[in-house]
Amino acid sequence: MLLHTIRSLAVLVIMSGPVAVAQVNLTAETASPGGATHLSSLHLTDIAGTLGIANIQLADGQTLTNSIQNVAEGKTDIAATPYILPFLMSRGVGPYGSMGAERGAELAGNLRAINPFTLGIFFLSAYESKNLGGWDDLKGRTIYNGPPRGGALANARSMIQIVAGLKDGADYDGIQVNWGQGTPLITSGEPDAFVIPLVFRGMNLSTMVGAGKMISWSMPKAAFESVAMQRYMGTPGNAPVSMPLVNVQGLMGPNWRVVSEDDIFRGFAMIGGNVVHKDMDDALVYRLVTAYVKALDDLQAKAPYAASVNFDVPMQGMCGDNPVKYHRAAAKAWREAGFELDDCAVADD
Repeated sequence: MLLHTIRSLAVLVIMSGPVAVAQVNLTAETASPGGATHLSSLHLTDIAGTLGIANIQLADGQTLTNSIQNVAEGKTDIAATPYILPFLMSRGVGPYGSMGAERGAELAGNLRAINPFTLGIFFLSAYESKNLGGWDDLKGRTIYNGPPRGGALANARSMIQIVAGLKDGADYDGIQVNWGQGTPLITSGEPDAFVIPLVFRGMNLSTMVGAGKMISWSMPKAAFESVAMQRYMGTPGNAPVSMPLVNVQGLMGPNWRVVSEDDIFRGFAMIGGNVVHKDMDDALVYRLVTAYVKALDDLQAKAPYAASVNFDVPMQGMCGDNPVKYHRAAAKAWREAGFELDDCAVADD
């Protein structure tokens, strides 16, 4: 009896010691490894578990179109998203056309942001062995332009249509596969070219160039400055990108040649973040985001591209037509850490 008591007391001492024990179980969905979307979610999972805030069961390789609907319906706790998806959902169009505008607006209204990132930059690329001539040489070609449905596919199709005047299925053969199959598809040599969101020096780029020398084309200046493209880049989840060509070339390395008509690289970025349901507990959200923000330096040291995907810019892509606002507890955490958040980016409830 005494031995049993001693053992029981020992267990109590261990349980009450400094080891953090997560008390909450959460689910999360994100894209495949290799980009900011996955890295952000993985970092949040690691931090939450290490500090005993929550056990997050993370499912990667997901179709984010479905993931945010799961969050909006209360089936998943956390999901990554480009902000174009909640915008489309709020209007009941695109991949959410079957739910209608009323139901779409209701579901989009359930989403709250907790942290930001840039998913990638859209531009045209191909293996040099394909002998592609650039944007003017896409007619009749086979082009990988993203997953079967979602914001990335809509962006790629729109970019090709605005820049080259070509429509998927009519003027070129678009190939769509889930993100986890994207890099193997490219390295297989099946597509002549690809237009998908990429982060400079991402892990998938190293895999791609390992199968042969690559070439990428900046968006032509005239197309970049056109009314149609400027309007499109101003929609929720998108932003224009303009940077010195030499900087991009330096990041891509010697086996990946970047072409532009001048010394400027042009494209557009896909912007998003992690979202939760508006009814997630304030105290839990505050603890999660406070821990995440405190560990931003560690996050930015985890990958070569991490310092360039705006993990620390909470206002990017917010306000305007973007229906997503920050969870009020997340906004409190960012503001207390010294980051600015405009009131238009913060939900009242």
